[in-house]
Formats: sequence, C-alpha cells, structure tokens
Amino acid sequence: MTNAHRIRPLGHTDQGGRPDGVQVMVAKGHAYVGHMFSDGITVIDVADPRAPNPVNFVACPKNTRASHIQVHDGLLLAVNAANVWALQQYEKQQDYFGKSLADSFDRRDRGFAAGMRVFDLTDPAAPREIGFMQVDGIGLHRIWWVGGRYAYASAHFEGFIDHILVVIDLADPTNPKIVGRWWFPGMHRAGGETPTWPDGQRWALHHMITAGDLGYAAWRDGGFTIMDLSDPIAPKLRAHRNWAPPFAGGTHTPLPLPGRGLAVVADEATSNRCTKGLAYTWVLDVRAPDNPVTIATLPTPRGEDFCAKGGKFGPHNLHENRPGSFQSEELIFATYHNAGVRVFDIATAHEPKEVAHFIPPPPARIVDIRPGAELVTQSTDVFVAADGRIYVTDTNGGLSILAFDG
Repeated sequence: MTNAHRIRPLGHTDQGGRPDGVQVMVAKGHAYVGHMFSDGITVIDVADPRAPNPVNFVACPKNTRASHIQVHDGLLLAVNAANVWALQQYEKQQDYFGKSLADSFDRRDRGFAAGMRVFDLTDPAAPREIGFMQVDGIGLHRIWWVGGRYAYASAHFEGFIDHILVVIDLADPTNPKIVGRWWFPGMHRAGGETPTWPDGQRWALHHMITAGDLGYAAWRDGGFTIMDLSDPIAPKLRAHRNWAPPFAGGTHTPLPLPGRGLAVVADEATSNRCTKGLAYTWVLDVRAPDNPVTIATLPTPRGEDFCAKGGKFGPHNLHENRPGSFQSEELIFATYHNAGVRVFDIATAHEPKEVAHFIPPPPARIVDIRPGAELVTQSTDVFVAADGRIYVTDTNGGLSILAFDG
C-alpha cells in the first residue's frame, strides 16, 4: 500500500531480479541503475513508463560495485570500488560510518577492481566499455560529470585514510587520467599527516557538484566546502562549514542553485530508527562564497512515526538539476529513506515547505546485506526527467516511476 500526495505511480520493476538500487540516470528512453550489492549496472527500457523492461545487466569484476554512475553526451561513467559490505561483513553499520574507510575496511584478501570505467552508449541498451582508469586503493565512490573535459570524483588511494577529491581528465574518454587532487590536512597518512578531528568522526569526500567556477562539496562528518575551480585541475578551498557537532554529520549531497545564490545540502541518515538523532537538509545562502550562511532546513516529514517504522529515516539524496533533466531552483526533490520521496517548495528560501510525497510499498524481500537491514521502504536516489517523470530507487525494492501532479 502506498502513501502519496500529489504524486502518482506509473510503473515499477525489480530490475531483473536485482532490486537493490543506488544512483539512477535516464537518457534516450533508458534508465541506468548502479547497484549497491549486485555488483553491476542494470539497463531498463523506460519508453513506456507503465511497463519498464530490464534489457541488460553490465557486470562488474568480482567483488566490485558500480553504485554511482554518470550519463551524458552518449557516455556512461561508472565508479569501481570494493564491495566493502560483502568483503568486510561489518558487525554493525556504524563500523563503516564511524571511522575512516582505510581503518574499517581491512579484509582485502579477495581481489576487486578500483577506478572508473567509461562506456559508449551508441546503442543505449548495450553499453560498450571503451576505457578504464585504474587507481591504487579501495576505489572511487561518487562522480560528477555533465560534459566537458573534467569530471570530479571522490576516490581512495593507498596512503590516504579515506576518499579525497580528484579531478579526472576526459579529453580522451578511452584513456581517462587523474590530473588533480585536494584533501583536508590530516588525511594523507603516508605523508605523515594525522587527523585533527575527534575519534568516531569520518572525514571523507562523499560528493561534489560544480556550478561555474565553484565546486560545492559534502565531506560526511567533515561538513561542507566551497571550492575554487577557476583552475579546474587545482581546486582551492574558498569556505568550510561544519555543523557536526552538535548535529550528527554525514553530510552527503550538495545541490547548488546558482541563479539564486543558494545551496541545498543533505545530511545522510546513517542509523536505523533514529538512534543517532534526526538528520536534516539545510538551505544555505552562498551569495558570498567565502561566507556561506545556513538560513533554513527543509521540514522533516510528518504523518507517521518514521523513527519507529524501522530502517533509516531521513535524507539521502537530491535530484541534481543535471543538464537535460528537469531543472528548478524552487522545487527540490529528495529521498528520505523510509519516508519515500519528498518534494519541497523553497520559493521563499527562509520558509521551505513540503508540497508532495510518495512512499512506495515495502519491498518483497531483503537483499541488503548490511547488518540490521529491515523489510521496509528505503528510498535511495531520485532522478526527475525533463518530462516530469520521477525515477526512484530503493535499497531492496527496485525502481519506481512516478508522475508529479505539480
């Protein structure tokens, strides 16, 4: 049974029996879903949104996941990294979220691929690999590329404690190369650096989105930065803000709204049943890039006791206003784990309000291999196409295609 307001279901697929999904991209009548646990990418024909049809599965090397992808200009970029949840078999999820990746992931006796793969989408149903960039480390996590020469990604290299910012040159897509790096002092252990932040915090780049000559970056417990990209291969720090503590951290997705001088920044809910407290999505005034100021939070979903419902409750991802997709600086589409997908109106930036939501039904089974997984909706990523259709993935429940009556 669904719980919805101003959003209607159109279609659903279990992604060919691989219902775990993270990032979803849509182009040329096809959805591309990077998996959390299934170690690959599913291609789904969505020309008829009421009957989405999985048509291909692009497998990763063994023990390797491609949870995050980018699609633009007829290319698909896919991260490769160790499937840490399968290889490490953490006793509890906080072992992953509460310490650096290099320290929490120490079971590396089984091989995996680390780097980035490039696929040609001349045939959108059959991605064809044309390039691979290998890195020496645990691999890439997220990536941002909307055309042009450079992509920006979070990557772990041997000698570093966690993911840092890297710049990837795509002048030749068959031979991508890392040409720039940036990290917080304290992250380069092999260089003699030691963290200045408290034990129990994980400072690591999760994701950066660019707008013009600026990069807006989320650093998990390390907070939020604005980077100067006027020299695109030599990022420089413009500003750093961190609200953890007093809040729980987990800063996850930054969404710049450059036309309004705003940024919307989501902190990931990382604990089941709100045991670390509520996580929030922040609205920042970034008109002065050297002095970003928090001016509001998006309202926390109401209507039921989401903390008692099971699983995680709170922000995960935001629709990113990519070229070719639906773009708005007033409507924000966000996934909130067991509270589904939410739409917020921030036309008045200091007073955001929720205007629509959709909570998919619980999944049929659990494929999430992380400790403490529960049989409950866990909406993960959201992509809104230019025609207004909403594509939402779930940790266990497959891909939902929705229509917004807004």
